[in-house]
Parts: sequence; C-alpha cells; structure tokens
Amino acid sequence: MIERNGSAQEVGPKLDRTGADIVRFLLQSGEMVMATQTLTDEQVLGFAESIGADVRLVDPGEEREEEMRDMLDVDDLDERDGVTRPPVITIMGHVDHGKTKLLDTIRNANVVAGEAGGITQHIGAYMVERDSGALTFIDTPGHAAFTAIRARGAEATDIVVLVVAADDGVMPQTIEAINHAKAADVPIIVAINKMDREAANPDRVMNGLSEQGLVPEEWGGDTVMVKISALQNDNIDALLDAIQLVAEVEELTAPATGRAAGVVLESNIEVGKGPVATILVQQGQVEVGQPLVAGGTWGRVRALINDRGERIKIAGPSMPVQVLGLSDVPRAGDEFVIAQDEKTAGKVADTRAHYRRVASIAREGAGGASGAKLEDLFSDVQIGEAAKLELIIRADTHGSLEALADSLAGLERPEVKINFLHKAVGPPAESDVTLAQAAGATIIAFNTRPDRGVRAIADQEGVEIRTYEIIYKVIEDIEAAVIGMLEPEFKEVVTGEAEVREVFKTKSAGNVAGCLVQSGVITRNDKVRFLRNGTVIWHGTLTSLKRFTDDVTEVRAGFECGVGLSDFQELIPGDIIETYEDVEVPRT
Repeated sequence: MIERNGSAQEVGPKLDRTGADIVRFLLQSGEMVMATQTLTDEQVLGFAESIGADVRLVDPGEEREEEMRDMLDVDDLDERDGVTRPPVITIMGHVDHGKTKLLDTIRNANVVAGEAGGITQHIGAYMVERDSGALTFIDTPGHAAFTAIRARGAEATDIVVLVVAADDGVMPQTIEAINHAKAADVPIIVAINKMDREAANPDRVMNGLSEQGLVPEEWGGDTVMVKISALQNDNIDALLDAIQLVAEVEELTAPATGRAAGVVLESNIEVGKGPVATILVQQGQVEVGQPLVAGGTWGRVRALINDRGERIKIAGPSMPVQVLGLSDVPRAGDEFVIAQDEKTAGKVADTRAHYRRVASIAREGAGGASGAKLEDLFSDVQIGEAAKLELIIRADTHGSLEALADSLAGLERPEVKINFLHKAVGPPAESDVTLAQAAGATIIAFNTRPDRGVRAIADQEGVEIRTYEIIYKVIEDIEAAVIGMLEPEFKEVVTGEAEVREVFKTKSAGNVAGCLVQSGVITRNDKVRFLRNGTVIWHGTLTSLKRFTDDVTEVRAGFECGVGLSDFQELIPGDIIETYEDVEVPRT
C-alpha cells in the first residue's frame, strides 16, 4: 500500500529501494524527475513492476485509516453479543412508481406534497411501530441522478422493497435498483403497486422481473411479491407482514448496549442548529453528551431528534436520528462511532480531515483547477485542447451534492471537460464568488440560495449564480451548455456526381472537361474533388461551369456540362467529378 502523490524519496523506502533507484529508472525510461518531485501513478506502478513488486495505490490518509480505527477500537465493537434488532428496509424503484406514496401510507403522514418536481430530494429515514415489532424505512430518491445515494442506501439496509408500478412495468431504474440490491447481497421483496388502475397488469411485471432473475414465489421462484395500492391503502399490511417474515429468516442481531457505531445517511446545515447529521445506528447506543466521530468531523452529542421531531436521550440499533453538536458537516455515507473520550475523537477527526484536504488538493492539482474562462473554450477546442466548464456547486445536503456532482460529471465529452472547483453544503458564500470570478466559473446552487449581499457581489463581479430546486433542470441546462461549447460537428454530403466524357482544349479557358451529370446537382462554387478509379486525385472549388457556351450556376442529373480545369489539367475520360458540402450536424 503506497500513498499517491509521494516523491521518489518517500516511495523508494516503501519498496525497499532508494529514491535514487527510482530517479535512475525513470531517467532510463526517458523521464527526468528530481528526487523530491511528486510522482504520477504511472511512474510508481512502472517502477514497482520493474522490480516485481505488487503495490496498491491509495489516497493520502487511507494508509492511516487503519490506525484511526485502532484508536477508536472499532473492530472490538463487533465482538459483543447481539440481540434481535428491527430490520432496516430501503424503498427502491423507478421514478413515479409510488415509492414515496408507499412510505407515506405506511407511516400515515403526508410527505409527498412538499416534494418539488415530484421526486424525493433527499434520503429520509423513519421508524414504524407495529404490534409485531418495529421497522425502519430508508426512502431513497427515485431519479437516475441519485444512483450513488441509492447504492449507499442498499449497503446500509437489510431488506430492499422494490416498488414497480403495475401499469408501467420494469423500467431502467428498476433494473438499477435490482443490481444495487444484488450487489449488497440483501433480500428483495417486490411491491407491485398501483393495482387500482385499469391498466394494471401484474403478470407483465412478474414476467419482466423474472427476466432479471427475480422469479415470484407463485411461479415457483423465491422472490416474495405483494400486489398493493399505496393510494388506496390496499394490502399494505400483507406487505409489512412479508417484510417481518423475511426479517425473521435473516435473524438480524446487533449489540444493544455499549458504544454505538453506524452510518451517516444525510447531512446539512440548518439555521439555528448548525451542522446536522441524520445517522442510522447499526449497533450499540448513542447518548446525549457522548463524543461522536463521523468521518473527518466530531463533536459532543448536543441533542438527538427522532423521526417524529422529538428530542430523545438514547438511540439504539436500527434507529434513525438527527445528531446536533458536530463541528462540521460529515459526508453522507461516512461511518460514525462513539469515541472513548473527546481527546481521541478530536485526534481521529482532525487526522482524517487533514488527509482529506491533502487528497482534495492533490486531485485538484492533477485535474488542473486553473481552468479557462468561457470565452476561451472555443479557442481551446480549435487548438486541440479540451475546453473546461468550471463549476462551483452548493447544495442543501451532502447527499444531493454528491449525486448532483456525479450526474454532471457524466455529461463530459472528449472535447469539453467539467471541472468542479469547489463543492460544499450550504448557500453560496462570498468566497465562492471570488473563486468563480478568478477562474471564470459558474455557481450552481441546488435547493439553497445566496443572500442579498452575495448576490450583489456576484452581480458586481459578473459571476453567474444559477439556482435550482429540481435536478432535471440542472442536468438539462449543463448538458445544453456542454453541447454549446463543442466545436460544430459537420457531416459531408455529396451533392452531385458527373462523369468526364472528353477533355477539350480552348484558347480562352484552358482545358475544359465535357461531362454528363449522373446524379444530384453540380453547382458552381461547390467544393469538388476529382476521382480516378475511386482515388482522389485533386480537390478544390468548382469555379467554372458551362452549358454549351453559356456560364451557368448549376446543372442537374441527365444533362451535359463543361467544367473548367484551370487549377488541374490532368483529367481523362472516365474520371469522376464529385461535388459536396459540409452540413452541420446537431450535437446530442
């Protein structure tokens, strides 16, 4: 294991060699480097291969992560005796198939009305109490842009409920959800929703799912499928019974007491509360007053708020709660653990934060954060360099931030690169405007808005801040910008073809080729090429075109014409004169 961005002096001893050995090897390979110069991944791997060493390159700080886990005694937490715990269920499926409505029906609370654009904007986690036991639900967004969050949701769950609309069937995001669940190795229960609709066709749904390896029990398979209507509250109890039955088979357990560990589902900054993290406790207990470490941030738990908005003192296994008191916003997906004491918590978090900053700076250095201003993009493309669309992204939550960045990165083209100068949770700040002005960047604000002072500075500096509430619109706008930056793409279209029948010599115009137009239209001033046996022997512009002795602008198929040969005199009978034009092709 070797950290990236090390120098020859730093990497050499880890491979039982000196820095001079690496410098010598690279010099022999035609690369001049100094012993203190940062090495690329290719240089390190090349040297390692030359000495027969098998290495794994890691980001700065990753090598220290094992040490940090040892400090927190994380591995010891798993050795405690466990008791039965509530299952954690993730709702997945295609957009508009009724995931949020199903969760709304289950917990009997209206969370649908507040969702802009009809899609869930962030992950929510809720605990539902039943006579037969509690169930914890994680609601993941249904839009394809949130693939990363959905994958993380699958990893944090015990059971996936796959919602498929009976009147729509298996869709691309349905298949994505299946793949994520399979990758996480968790059981899948299918909720065939919208059975109240006239176009409902559950057999078609089951057939489509069978093609994806999910064969229903009633067809001899092992996948539980329940036909429901979330809108009409039909068969919801049967679905919950099926979930609890699968949970019993899975025999889910976790230590119920002692120091807690789990995962950060979401994080954001709230006015009056500061950094807020929604966590899922996976083992042990979180108590108010304990030091909690989550990734590169930490703090003494100031308050715990459950899914009903109530302040509680203790949160146990499978409970989702909001935590107040952290020093900064952790990343969605970060593991959290209750530390033994504040000193340990602070040291671990500071070490992780330091190495994350080092890794971030290294990535920016590798990707080139200097960038180009928008007006330079076309010239960059024309001289063969990739243009860059510089972006600063601000979002209300870390999950939205990551998902949006992943989606926008996917819009890159070979000719236009997308570079993220800065990504952060919270509204755009003055520092963002300063950075954007210096680098020619655009600020994207998703579900958050700049205050009046920041807007005034942005206007003064000519920095554009684009605000959005619906992720589809962000993607559409940036895609349009990327396409607009591309150099126009042209397709060659042959407009006419004529065969040379005879070459005449004239005193006034030199040689003239007598031709018969065989297809299309031969037009004066068209681009033209002369072909002999399929090989291009000359190309240029058609400047002279005659019908008999008259100058004409065009000659159509079936008619004879004379083509002046002032620039090329070597045509012979049988040669082909082909005219063509370059037609701009719309970018897609």
